[in-house]
Amino acid sequence: MSEYIEHDVQGVSAGIVEKQYFEAEELVLDNGQALGPVIIAYETHGRLNADRDNVIWICHALTGDSHVAGYYSEEDEKPGWWDFMVGPGKGIDTDRYFVVCSNVLGSCQGSTGPGSINPETGNPYGLNFPVLTLGDMVKAQKALLDHLGIRKITAVVGGSVGGMQVLEWCLRYPEFVRAAIPIAATTRHSALAIAFNEVARQAIMADPNWNHGDYYFGNKPDLGLAVARMIGHITYLSDESMRLKFGRRLQDKFDFSYNFEADFQVESYLRYQGKKFVERFDANSFLYITKAADYYDLGQEHGRGSVVDAFAKTRARYLVISFTSDWLYPTYQSREMVKAMKKSGLEVSFCEIEASWGHDAFLLPSTTLSNMINGFLYNVSSQYAPQ
Repeated sequence: MSEYIEHDVQGVSAGIVEKQYFEAEELVLDNGQALGPVIIAYETHGRLNADRDNVIWICHALTGDSHVAGYYSEEDEKPGWWDFMVGPGKGIDTDRYFVVCSNVLGSCQGSTGPGSINPETGNPYGLNFPVLTLGDMVKAQKALLDHLGIRKITAVVGGSVGGMQVLEWCLRYPEFVRAAIPIAATTRHSALAIAFNEVARQAIMADPNWNHGDYYFGNKPDLGLAVARMIGHITYLSDESMRLKFGRRLQDKFDFSYNFEADFQVESYLRYQGKKFVERFDANSFLYITKAADYYDLGQEHGRGSVVDAFAKTRARYLVISFTSDWLYPTYQSREMVKAMKKSGLEVSFCEIEASWGHDAFLLPSTTLSNMINGFLYNVSSQYAPQ
């Protein structure tokens, strides 16, 4: 193992990458229903070592995808969503690790979801798609891991809903996971988080074009989905970040319009975010994934008894990270998680990072976050390195 050095967020580009696909004949869901065939889109970086255990498995957030770093082509202007973190010489160093990121089951970014073709009808599933759990998503990821012939995961890493998947990985497959890094995550949604998700879902379902989920051959519920994104985006920011970024500044105006145009910069920004989101995401997928996140309760899944009892069944080392300005999954929830881990006798490190940008802080370049993850992964890898 090479000597540990601190890494900055610049590093070297992960380069040109390719979206890959794995097809499973069938997946039995938590509700007992069989779903198949199931396609999972994924992306890999780095090289798998001879022991096939230098793996960092990355779980993306609510509306993310498998494109975690690098570019799809030389003409691609935008890299993967965690490009500052993943690559040669970066926090998750692809010179050391084989990185895998897959698109969650139920999404619309290459993996099977409600917009996929139902083999029984020849039409998109729509609301005939089964309601999923986060455990179903992790189960699909495990099927991909088996397909790739991976024997151990050095660490599973993810933020937000991805962080909740990280926890479920440790609970479902403790023998596979050496370490885990849940970032800006929680063991279960608060009433506040559920409420925001429900308002967003209602915005979609109130759009007349939603048509009970059967809109794939006609007009789509773009307005409802845009409003849902606007609602969600507010929860990803913070009061301070919105004050610094927008304040009460007007958008290309010297006075109020005295109509219902976007007078304020923050109004224009939210409308832009909503419009951009509609171009890349499926409304039904948004419904299914948010519902799966709301259902998740780590201590109650499969009769685990309590959070402490559940963590006692895991074997991983943990690094739990929160952000001071995150009010969607606030730090007290991470502290409760850490307390339960310690009561279970687990090895856990915790850090609350000072950040002004709210819940989305883990998606923004941060030398502190990058070096913290890199150092933790180095220590875990050193523990299992041949002597």
